[in-house]
Amino acid sequence: MKTISITSNYLYSIFEQIQAQLGGKLEIKSKEYRLEIDNEIGKGFISGITIEQAICYIEYEIEFKEDASFVYKHDNSNSIHFGYCSNGCLIQSFGEDGKKNKLNQFQTGIFSNGSKKSTYFSFSKNQQIKVSMISVDTLSVYDKELKDQLKNTFKKNKENNQLSYIGSLNLKIAEKIDILNAIKQKGIVRNLLINSNVYLILALEIEQHKYDLTKAGNSFNSLSQSDMKIVKRISEYIMMNPEIQYSLKYLCKKFGVSSFKLQEGFKIMHNRTVTDFIRNIRVEVAENLIRTSELNISEIVYTVGLTSRSYFSKIFKEKYNCSPKHYQNHQNKVVIIG
Repeated sequence: MKTISITSNYLYSIFEQIQAQLGGKLEIKSKEYRLEIDNEIGKGFISGITIEQAICYIEYEIEFKEDASFVYKHDNSNSIHFGYCSNGCLIQSFGEDGKKNKLNQFQTGIFSNGSKKSTYFSFSKNQQIKVSMISVDTLSVYDKELKDQLKNTFKKNKENNQLSYIGSLNLKIAEKIDILNAIKQKGIVRNLLINSNVYLILALEIEQHKYDLTKAGNSFNSLSQSDMKIVKRISEYIMMNPEIQYSLKYLCKKFGVSSFKLQEGFKIMHNRTVTDFIRNIRVEVAENLIRTSELNISEIVYTVGLTSRSYFSKIFKEKYNCSPKHYQNHQNKVVIIG
């Protein structure tokens, strides 16, 4: 077992301590940290960014060659950790011999520790993991409304001020993490995009907790982890191939899933029906083509799998509050002025 001891609340010190114990090459750009590891301990990276004084984001995308535990030994009585597992699994406990709480793929986890016991986040060897963690110091949060909500929801009336909550499956968060990782901009634009996405992920974590509480005690069927993986694959397939003439029968047969699980999965993941999701993807792809290609509106309609230009204009206006032609003309003016 490889144990990595962390005794600081500050991201810079955290990454210094991790590097000292795991090795690897640490790159620092502005408020971003990235530790590349490729040695006898593991292969992959750990990255992090400070969002504000009270909030930091850390992502583990690595495969350890032996069991590994990150042990937070500092006083973290004011901290709340919002975790999400995109791949593999995470084991959390308070103290080495405490109850083991397992965060599986596509699950959210919320952890808070007010006792003298250290908080353990553990990973199994030879397992590809991708885990994201947003840590919030409730004492230093600027926004009073957010501070009060966090304290009243996650810190109030908890035994020993300890909280270990494992949520139900959620694919929307995985989607937002992928968007966060795909940000290529630099400078202030990059900072603003990263900050907004981390806040959005945090909001989804809190929303998931509220949702699970409302469902507690009710008898309802949740989709399995394998079902949600299929829904994720179907979503990605539609996004990559918007031009196909889809039907529920076609998708069910192609991916081997029942109509009920398909519809239920899209409701859970996207809060949309399958048909509405396809329509929305086509409009978004069309908007991108208007901005980035020289195709005319009729060609774009055909490219995204629609056959009626008037119908396309209707759904485009519903989403963007203007006609496709007006939007295209505006883009052209911007190019000319630039």
